[in-house]
Amino acid sequence: MTGPTGGTYDEFSLFEENATEAGLPWTGPPVVRREATDVGEGRVVSALVWGSTPARMVFLHGGGQNAHTWDTVALALDRPLVAVDLPGHGHSDWPGDRRALDPGAMADDVATVVDRLAPDAEMVVGMSLGGMTAIALAARHPALVKRLALVDITPGVNHDKSSDIQAFLAGPESFASFDEILERTIAFNPTRSESSLRRGVLHNAVQREDGSWTWRHQLGRPARSTGLHVDPLEFGSLWDDLEHIGAPVLLVRGKLSPVVDDADEAEFRRRRPVDGVITVDGAGHSIQGDRPVELAAILARFLPGS
Repeated sequence: MTGPTGGTYDEFSLFEENATEAGLPWTGPPVVRREATDVGEGRVVSALVWGSTPARMVFLHGGGQNAHTWDTVALALDRPLVAVDLPGHGHSDWPGDRRALDPGAMADDVATVVDRLAPDAEMVVGMSLGGMTAIALAARHPALVKRLALVDITPGVNHDKSSDIQAFLAGPESFASFDEILERTIAFNPTRSESSLRRGVLHNAVQREDGSWTWRHQLGRPARSTGLHVDPLEFGSLWDDLEHIGAPVLLVRGKLSPVVDDADEAEFRRRRPVDGVITVDGAGHSIQGDRPVELAAILARFLPGS
């Protein structure tokens, strides 16, 4: 793929920019590789594997994102980990309209990946849709989730709380130029720097042969192409799954985010009275983008033995 200023896009060439912007020391490129896992039905789920020793952590991104959303967090953690492209996102195959955005179905796919790439991971981290998937993963495959960190998400999410996210994902499927797709992204992410959003778009979009740009993820396309309505916000039943998870759970809220409100936090505390909640100042919904180094420190403290 050609980059917006010419040359060829290399997904592993932007890590130094991440580190520099976050004020992290740069000692050279990290050890990162991309792995594809066969999950059946002729589909693969892709993941980024950080480090050369067994992964200690697994990361699941939000809807419309991809594994690279965790790049700065991964650099700050400096630990072996696996960041998964959820089905229908990044380099992972679309699971079919009727399985799209179903946390249980995605959890089963993710379980296959985790069992292969990170069977002894000490923590699963899930943000937004990835958090719902992580709850389902813990309920359906408990041996794979020894600790769970939820990043700005609870089963209390609804259309009103995520209206800005829904509006962004419901936008155009095609853009005439890279500048156009970047401009829309900036408009919906006022807490983020333009440089970080530019990297995000490079990782999350592809250029077509005619020069136009489109998203890698396929959210919003089923309804446009088939008329099928996929409601991504019917997650209330996952409260019971969350309550009965046997592993420790940490909820991390973005103080500027509407997605998790005080009522959600109260319900989390009622169902998980021995678990903790941490609020990150200056962060919106995507805490990993707004305050990646702080999020990394929070997650490092939640690891066993920290």
